[in-house]
Amino acid sequence: MAMLLDDIAKSVEIWIRLLRRKVDNNETLVNPNLDPVLLVPGIAGSILNAVDNVTGKEERVWIRILGADYKFRTKLWSTFDPLTGRTVTLDPNSSVMVPQDRYGLYAIDTLDPDMILGRDCVGYFHEMIVEMIQWGFQEGKTLFGFGYDFRQSNRYQGTLERFSATLESVYNASGGKKINIISHSMGGVLVKCFMSLHPDIFEKYVKNWITIASPFRGAPGYITSTFLNGMSFVDGWQQNFFISKWSMHQLLIECPSIYELMACPNFHWEHLPLLELWREKITSDGKSRIILESYPPTEAIEIMKEALLNNTVNYNGVDIPLPFNSKILEWADETQKILSRAELPSKVKFYNIYGTSLDTPHTVCYGSEEVPVTDLTELRYLPANYLCVDGDGTVPVESAKADGLRAEARVGVPGEHRGILAEHHTFRILKCWLNADTDPYYDPINDYVILPTAFEMERHQVEGMQVTSLKEEWEIISEGQDELNNNKKPLVDSISVSQLGGGYNNKASREEVRATITVHPQSEGKQHVVLNAVSVSVDA
Repeated sequence: MAMLLDDIAKSVEIWIRLLRRKVDNNETLVNPNLDPVLLVPGIAGSILNAVDNVTGKEERVWIRILGADYKFRTKLWSTFDPLTGRTVTLDPNSSVMVPQDRYGLYAIDTLDPDMILGRDCVGYFHEMIVEMIQWGFQEGKTLFGFGYDFRQSNRYQGTLERFSATLESVYNASGGKKINIISHSMGGVLVKCFMSLHPDIFEKYVKNWITIASPFRGAPGYITSTFLNGMSFVDGWQQNFFISKWSMHQLLIECPSIYELMACPNFHWEHLPLLELWREKITSDGKSRIILESYPPTEAIEIMKEALLNNTVNYNGVDIPLPFNSKILEWADETQKILSRAELPSKVKFYNIYGTSLDTPHTVCYGSEEVPVTDLTELRYLPANYLCVDGDGTVPVESAKADGLRAEARVGVPGEHRGILAEHHTFRILKCWLNADTDPYYDPINDYVILPTAFEMERHQVEGMQVTSLKEEWEIISEGQDELNNNKKPLVDSISVSQLGGGYNNKASREEVRATITVHPQSEGKQHVVLNAVSVSVDA
């Protein structure tokens, strides 16, 4: 048991070495020892340009301010081709592409081309990129981005081929170092699809995969209301300068990526997501009753089909039917099977950060007992009411944690779905997992730092007994400890462990350790911890 005290002492040795490090004032901010990072965004997280097929001229169509809704409708509206699995732009004279400036980072950095809105929702990885550069990462050497056409399926061959080429390019640009992938939201689904279909390539180039707020089993409430009511990225008067909810709805109804984010029907939900409708029913005796109907994910599809039966768009004077697309649903079902078969390669480590502490739509309800739904085609114009669960406001915790992989760690961070990318808590965890932080005392799981402040150790022999005494003190710094610190009384606990066993030269031995830990609550999330321990070892 004396070895227990030796293990504790090793932590202090690391601390002493850190204190003795000499800082080179001429050291640059670039750290050449870091492994490369590839950032992969989620849905709507990449700048998209429309390219004229004849002249090659490019114009930005997502995200832009002036003429945003018009350009969105004329250049991004599309239909799904079930033969290729590709979403094809309605405009035959242009193609959609992702700009590759700044080693792919430009397209996923600050999406807002005009800061007149001044809103975080049209930025993406900007804060994280700035933070990582401060840690010593360098664009084009150890920091890269992968933007993609988020309208397409997460297993669309064109996207996966580009992703494979990007992995090889990053690997070569960094001098043959394996890559840390950081994916957000739907980006995690895309990465998992690639890993499932191309595990050999994934293992060849990837060292660690860290995913943040990824809807591995879907985002039920968010996607259900998106199908029926559309999606808005900007609220209030700013919508006059942005994409209308209706225009976004008409795009997403033909996007395989959205269908792939529906509630996974084969997942054993702790809280089953439902589509609920208040409707009037005539009983057998001819009386009218208002009842609440509840539909689980599979049955809810039939409701959405009927609600969107007459949905159309007018493009260049031609009415194009856009009902709920059963062909895309079949494609998405196959994607779910591919995701379910994914296995993490043995040499790759996987980490999962998920958002918590926000009400997150899960079950969606239309109508009320006073005003029931009378016509399903009117659901598109009715406000949705939500029953919420814990999550990041978009993805439920239950879905984000259900990655189905061998994870090194899963950590919950309080925060909003996109805002979590700018949370300092997230930064502290990433800095640790990317080995950009030399602090051996930070615990990313519980988000606290242990700082040794005093250490005394003494060994001596007393009548054939080896006696070792230890006194060690720490400062534990953790956010959210103030409530615990309201009680200013010290907390005391003790432990005693003894063991009988074979000693050296097959002699019987007895070892015993007794330790007392005292925790002194302080202010500002700090606690002072004192450990007093004595180890006694006796050889027969």
